[in-house]
Formats: sequence, C-alpha cells, structure tokens
Amino acid sequence: MIKKVLLATAASALIATAASAADLPRRAAPPPVFTPVPVFTWTGFYAGLESAYTFTDNQRITTTGLTAVTAGNVQAGRRPGLVTTSQDGIANIGGTAGYNYQFTPGSGIVVGVANSIDWTDITKNRFILGAPLAGGVLPNPSQYRQSLDWLGTLTGRVGYAFDRFLVYGTGGLAYGNVFHDVNFYNPAGTLQFAGRYDDFKIGYAYGGGIEFALPTDSFLNTFAVGRYLGIKYDAITIKAEYIHYDLGSQNVLVNAIPGVGTGAYLSRFKTEGNIVRAGFNYKFGGF
Repeated sequence: MIKKVLLATAASALIATAASAADLPRRAAPPPVFTPVPVFTWTGFYAGLESAYTFTDNQRITTTGLTAVTAGNVQAGRRPGLVTTSQDGIANIGGTAGYNYQFTPGSGIVVGVANSIDWTDITKNRFILGAPLAGGVLPNPSQYRQSLDWLGTLTGRVGYAFDRFLVYGTGGLAYGNVFHDVNFYNPAGTLQFAGRYDDFKIGYAYGGGIEFALPTDSFLNTFAVGRYLGIKYDAITIKAEYIHYDLGSQNVLVNAIPGVGTGAYLSRFKTEGNIVRAGFNYKFGGF
C-alpha cells in the first residue's frame, strides 16, 4: 500500500514539473548568418589580348631641292613638292598589360597605367609620275614608301566606374619602328636620287575607351581560355578603345646616285594615324 502511494506521489510530481517547464519561455532561435555580397573593384593588375584596326590620316610628305640642285627643280615639276598618303583597313593582333586603382569599390574614380603593343604592318607606297617638263620632255617619276611595322603606347588613364562598367580617357607616349624610303628616277626610268630612314621613334598618343567586367556567373566565362590553362584570375573584362598617335616628322636626305645625278633633295615625312582596339583582359587582385 505504501509503495503504491509513493509511486502515485512521484508521478504527480513529474507531471507538475513537466507542466511548469511548458509554461517557461522558450530560448530564442539563433539569428540567420548574413553573408555580405562582395563589391566589385577595378583595383588590380590585368593582362590580355586585343585586335587592332589601324587607319592613317592624310600624311604630308614635302620635298625641297637643296642648293646643289638646279633652282626650280621642285616647282617646275621635276619632283613633287607635296605628296599625301593614307591607308586604312589594317587589322592585326597585339597585347596589353597594366594596373588600375579604384578609390571606392562599386562606383567611383579609377586611375591606372597601361602598356599596349600592336603589330600594325602599315605600308604606304606612292608613285608620282609628275607633270611633263617644258619642251615636251617626259616627267621624272618619284616613289615614296612609308611603313610602321608595330606601334606601342605607354599611357595613363583616368575614368569613372559604374560598378562593372568603366569609361576612361587615356594619354601618354607612343613609340614604334618607322621606315621612310624615297626614290627619284629620270624620264628613262634610271634611279637618280635615293634616301632612306629606318629607326625607332617616340611620340605621343591620346584617346579613350570603355570596358566591362563580366559577372562571374556569365555564360561567357565558360569560353575563357584561362580556365583551361590553369590561370587564376578574378574577372574577365572586354574593352574597346580609340587612340590617336603622332610620331612626329622626319627629314630624309635624298642624295644623288654617283655617276647618275647631281645635288640632293630633302623629303620630310609625317607619321600619325589612328588605332581602334578591341579585346579582353584577365584581371588579378581585388575581387
């Protein structure tokens, strides 16, 4: 009998304890973990490939006769005093590398420096027959050749980023290998005068462009060559930019061929033009 009373008492106490525990406030659930979304920044090094479309302005070639040449040779039609050359439609490949710094991630001012080198292979060839001389004498043919094998630009740039979209202006040095060649013939087709210049020149360049960083989930990233070469990069960007370059003027002394001509001329070449670049970059550093 006593045993039954004790068991009943214990059961009642257990039920009362459970009821009291049910009335107590429950512990609050832990707050969800907040993972901030990384903000894109243009800060970091980059390198890539580009295709370059080059076209030249009407570049002036002026020729003057020196004192040893009979007065009036240029003006009388023996040699053209002014020739202009131009060429376009040259598309080639090149590469670029540089560094950007963005002051505020997301949207903000971006400054940087870039070095690009493009194989241009621009060649211009002008053959001028000239006007007939007095007395029905045949004219003196003249030939001018000018080429720019490759062009490099070392420029700074300043722009503004709208998150993954960047607009910028650029300016700095232009450099490349310049070739000038002049050949003057007599009416019979015999070479009388010749001059040549082939050397490295430095000038200036300026322009602007746009660049867009592809989102990491963009399907275009699946075509990135770097993925298959094991290149670790933060983003891929695509760009388009316009550059005007000017490598200055160059005098070419056109001397007489011994035993054929006498005296000398001076031809002055101007090398300038435009280049449009489109390409992609691998961005390293930052997000």
